[in-house]
Amino acid sequence: MSVLKGKNVLLGISGGIAAYKTASLVRLLIKAGAHVQVVMTPASVDFVTPLTLSTLSKNPVFSTFYNKEDENATWNNHVELALWADFMLIAPATANTLSKMASGACDNLLLATYLSAKCSVYFAPAMDLDMYIHPTTIMNFETLKGFGNTIIPAESGELASGLSGEGRMAEPENILQFIEKDIESKLPLKGKKVLVTAGPTYEAIDPVRFIGNHSTGKMGYDIALEAANLGAEVVLVSGPTHMQLQHSLVSIIRVTSADEMFAACHHYFENTDVVIAAAAVADYKPKNIASQKIKKDEATFTIELEKNQDILLSLGQIKKNQFLIGFALETENEIENAKSKIQKKNLDIIVLNSLNDEGAGFGKPTNKVTFIDKEFNIFDIPLKSKELVAEDIVNLIVKKYAN
Repeated sequence: MSVLKGKNVLLGISGGIAAYKTASLVRLLIKAGAHVQVVMTPASVDFVTPLTLSTLSKNPVFSTFYNKEDENATWNNHVELALWADFMLIAPATANTLSKMASGACDNLLLATYLSAKCSVYFAPAMDLDMYIHPTTIMNFETLKGFGNTIIPAESGELASGLSGEGRMAEPENILQFIEKDIESKLPLKGKKVLVTAGPTYEAIDPVRFIGNHSTGKMGYDIALEAANLGAEVVLVSGPTHMQLQHSLVSIIRVTSADEMFAACHHYFENTDVVIAAAAVADYKPKNIASQKIKKDEATFTIELEKNQDILLSLGQIKKNQFLIGFALETENEIENAKSKIQKKNLDIIVLNSLNDEGAGFGKPTNKVTFIDKEFNIFDIPLKSKELVAEDIVNLIVKKYAN
């Protein structure tokens, strides 16, 4: 999955022949999962039609402050456009537009939007080779980089003048790849290895029956996805669940029993930076597993149980520099029981769930949690979707560990 998925991309197009490539660029951004809004200079509409870009982006395209042909039209709010964007991409960025960006000139909607942008700005120059190496152009590049903008270098090839050399706007595929790599390099968990457990465990009684619980695994899967979106390499050890996750940075290890989860966690633990134990592991398992299906001959049936190995406790006993997060699901004396687990299991943070809180627990799209750290600082989190709780948990890791 691309790091551009879900990003709001503001694409600014200025008036150069390379503007014809922006149709492919918009298509690639949409395919990567981005939301695209196009702003054009008045001159650029001579090279590529707003209708084409509107159709591909599924959004209206703006090139003027208001529609002069509609006396009832409202203005196109450049501030609102700029605030909407996660990042702005100006491609092609002509010598004229670059000069205005560097000097602060503001004579069209694109430039007004650029000057209002608080997000990251990328620009992909496009001009003839002598223009590209002219001292004023070089000076403008340096000025814009000094503002914090990022240049996507031009490529060499045949130019509109018929000459061949540097100045050709980077191909859409290369622009996309450049931005993805740049974003990935700045992600706060880049280079970190995260182990997440999720879902229930099933403890076999016989080949047909098992002891389990109602965990869907959603909380753990959401955490794994959020960690990967922030650049971490994630190993997701998952008990039986219908949940699915596809991400280039997530490897899913599927297990069934607590013993299998124990073995998987210990296999990966040594090379892990952060562990988030979100699985609902069965505390007990049948002492003896029948090799054949047990017949229902008797009116009552007794199963002798024995304790499963405590995965989190065992990891806490051998941890070195790992950042260890556990979950606790309680129904009474919640805070005190959670604090006790922090000490007993050598945790850095515990995420407390209470079944007394409406909207929390298994099988629900929402969760209400309380974070408690090893200094016993308590952070109450209001009821919210499990996706947003996952963001809170991963952001806490960034704050407490990754920085």
